[in-house]
Amino acid sequence: MANTDIFTLIHSRYQSFTNTEKKVADYVLEHIKDVIYMSITDLADACQVGESSIFRFCKTMNLKGYQEFKIVLAHSISLENETPQLSGQITLDDTIPELSSKILSTNINALTETYNNINEGDLSKAINYLIEAERIHFFGVGASLMTAMEAKNKFMRIINKTECAIDSHLQIMSASLMTEKDVAVVISYSGSTKDTIAVAKMAKERGANVISITRFAKSPLSNYSDITLLCGANEGPLQGGSLSAKISQLYLLDLLYAEYFKRTYKESAINKELTAGAVIEKML
Repeated sequence: MANTDIFTLIHSRYQSFTNTEKKVADYVLEHIKDVIYMSITDLADACQVGESSIFRFCKTMNLKGYQEFKIVLAHSISLENETPQLSGQITLDDTIPELSSKILSTNINALTETYNNINEGDLSKAINYLIEAERIHFFGVGASLMTAMEAKNKFMRIINKTECAIDSHLQIMSASLMTEKDVAVVISYSGSTKDTIAVAKMAKERGANVISITRFAKSPLSNYSDITLLCGANEGPLQGGSLSAKISQLYLLDLLYAEYFKRTYKESAINKELTAGAVIEKML
């Protein structure tokens, strides 16, 4: 479906849409560049319909779901531009200085927006959860798994209660054995990844506290989260794993780490010295 023009497809099938689907189609056509960065929950709220209506709208056009719809939408926008875009504002005609400036600006904007989205109360509550937890499990799939692994690597230098399974089957099994004394830190840019949502739901059912790091305040993942920390990077459907999104997630994790270290300074400082000494022989 990558070569499908979504605008032609919508217009050609418009008369066969239900009234609800027409509301979605009208909104998409009027807010093309906004929709590409919206979660399914955000679009449903904007159209004043249910998430299931958005899914049916996509299925009516023979698309597998909302994510494929956004991919086709991104391709269609690219086809309309005279100069093809690689991602965001980056085009094939950019010089190295232009490319350097645009990427720098993208990363700065992502960090700035993440900073502006920080809720001090939520962050403080998240730290309390982490300190009081018997075990902390970091979860993510795909590019977000890399971030989850980085989080484990960061925190294991000062505490010995972190876990990060690298397989989705192992993750759901880990979640099924969690208790009310545990914390799940679930990382997902979209908040709509099936495996991640399943893990968060399982952890919640087991009584664990769930902290999510995601782009969207309203998403399927946030429905199972006690605390949602928002990262500020815009990532289009053709930019999966963008570093600006990863940087904003790492910024939040670094903030959690630093505040955790402050509140548990005596213990964390000792552990930091022990773990640093453990690997010193590996260095030249």
